Amino acid sequence: MAETDLAFGLSALLDALPDDRPVLIAGPTASGKSALAAEIVERRGGVVVNADALQVYGCWRILTARPSEAEETALPHRLYGHVGRDQTYSVGHWLRDMVGVIAEGRRPVIVGGTGLYFAALTEGLAEIPAVPPEIRAEADARMAERGVAAMAGELDADTAARIDLRNPARVQRAWEVLRATGRGLADWQAGTGRPLLPLSEVTALVLRPDTAWLNARIDRRFDMMIEVGALDEVRAEEPAFDPMRPSARAIGAPELVAHLRGEMTLDEAIAAGKLASRQYAKRQRTWFRSRMGGWQAVALP
Repeated sequence: MAETDLAFGLSALLDALPDDRPVLIAGPTASGKSALAAEIVERRGGVVVNADALQVYGCWRILTARPSEAEETALPHRLYGHVGRDQTYSVGHWLRDMVGVIAEGRRPVIVGGTGLYFAALTEGLAEIPAVPPEIRAEADARMAERGVAAMAGELDADTAARIDLRNPARVQRAWEVLRATGRGLADWQAGTGRPLLPLSEVTALVLRPDTAWLNARIDRRFDMMIEVGALDEVRAEEPAFDPMRPSARAIGAPELVAHLRGEMTLDEAIAAGKLASRQYAKRQRTWFRSRMGGWQAVALP
């Protein structure tokens, strides 16, 4: 599709949006979803709300493609950069924050690439007891010693069938719940209550970009991040960098930290960061296909 045709298609989509319904925009990294959300708010009103698990951290802006300070000033934004690097912030925390955003009364335009946030928002979230610190420490040690595949092999079958078994954070969380409660994560989720924003009450869009088009955008964006200061951002964070923190999972951060510590050249780090970004986008697309069948698909380009 030509760029003019793409612009026309998105313009028609925006014109057709009802004004009285929240808008949800899911999409893989670098697919242009944040720009689309901003355009909706600029043209139709509302507030841009973050649904990306890494853009919540205040220590990252460039590397997570968080809106710039100018963009956040020009339009109302919520749930961006409000969490410290050391803070625990789960999907449950985000959902509770969403209650406050909705209470403000402006139409939320919720945008991001974290599928679990959207699932909790539209399908509900199970009230799972907190994992004791000693179980968390045991899980950290087990993951470090045995790896994600071994930990995934210890999950119950129902949970293993529902989560991304290549995602260490998701696997460890499921293992911790099973270890702490004796019940699998899937079993807890089966008792979920009414969702905050059911799909029947929102306009839910999932961007489905062409793979080659998206990969080219990912590579260009990573180069642009480097040009505008991503390495300096990582350099400022490097003394406190702990790969076990959720905030450390910003795509490209481990690779650039490795460069700063003399473990690889800058070119090698950039190539590895681009590869990690493309792999992450692939996991996102797979998740969206399997879990967002009821959403309106928007083909790109």
